[in-house]
Amino acid sequence: MRSSRGLGDVYKRHLHELADGRRRLMTSGQLRAHGVSAAETSEQCRPGGPWQQLLPNVVLLHPGPPTSDERLHAVLLYAARERTSGTAPGVSASVPLQPGGEQPPVPAYAEAMITGLAALTLHGFSAAPPLSSLDLIDVLVPRLRRLRTTGCARVVRTAALPTAVEVTGVPVAPVARALADAVAELTDPATVRRLLTEAVRGGHCEPAAVVRELNRARLLSRPHVVDAVDSLVAEGRALAEQRLYRMVREHGLPEPVWNVDLRLPGGPRLGGVDAFWPEHAVALELDTRAHRKQEDDADWAEHARKREHLERLGITVVHVTPRKLRDCPDHQATVVRTALMAAGDREPAAYVVVLPR
Repeated sequence: MRSSRGLGDVYKRHLHELADGRRRLMTSGQLRAHGVSAAETSEQCRPGGPWQQLLPNVVLLHPGPPTSDERLHAVLLYAARERTSGTAPGVSASVPLQPGGEQPPVPAYAEAMITGLAALTLHGFSAAPPLSSLDLIDVLVPRLRRLRTTGCARVVRTAALPTAVEVTGVPVAPVARALADAVAELTDPATVRRLLTEAVRGGHCEPAAVVRELNRARLLSRPHVVDAVDSLVAEGRALAEQRLYRMVREHGLPEPVWNVDLRLPGGPRLGGVDAFWPEHAVALELDTRAHRKQEDDADWAEHARKREHLERLGITVVHVTPRKLRDCPDHQATVVRTALMAAGDREPAAYVVVLPR
């Protein structure tokens, strides 16, 4: 029998082995799999005891404050879906726990990922605060999960989970989604602007992806978010233009006239284009519009009408997005070169007046 002062030597040695793992966190289910009953867990987690319950059903197997890494994994252990196979959340089903053994190096968290400011910090944002300064860590879960915000875990729900990105063994929401979840909790305009600007300037994602997530989260009605989005779109256009200039130079394309308006002689304005090759009657447009879906965007209809009008006049319009310029500039240069080379096979285009914008 155990003495009234504690557990037997063998049992104490077993608990010491558990607490000596690489990541000293376990769920109540994992502890039961090691033969530790609920009563014994409660005994270890008593005030002043060697363990502590960090979150519901999540036990930290040492006294003292948890590290930032332990807080992250505790939140994921709390939010991860229980597996029907009996494997506890955060444990790879292919790597069974053995008494005294370490937990798998990269836990498999089902239906849970870090989002918000903590995710941005893990993605390497300098404008995001250090993990140690965050009182709450946002965790993204499916909408129908029965979880509540508690302790250091703030539950964020979504109708459809995005594909997580693994950062140092932690499943993290993609940057655009993490940004939207962070912005939803922020009221300081300067902070919102810094985060959105870094997302684009740092090459984490394109403005269109960020704005889609902000729109989906219904955040574009907030004035400080709209102001930051305007700066974001301007930042994205500037970067896209730099990539376009670089593409023309590095691929030896003929130099166009940049940022011009096209008009019919003595007639109405046809519209502006980002680059125009007058001798070939080829125009290029950068599509940096990101605020709404095309079918809901009045500007899209105007854009389509302009393109159709130019093509009726014999002007070939090449449509390029910032993402294509970033991801496949070689292909975009080939598209432009092909359009320029095909000019000799087309009927001569109508004469248009080219004016600087």
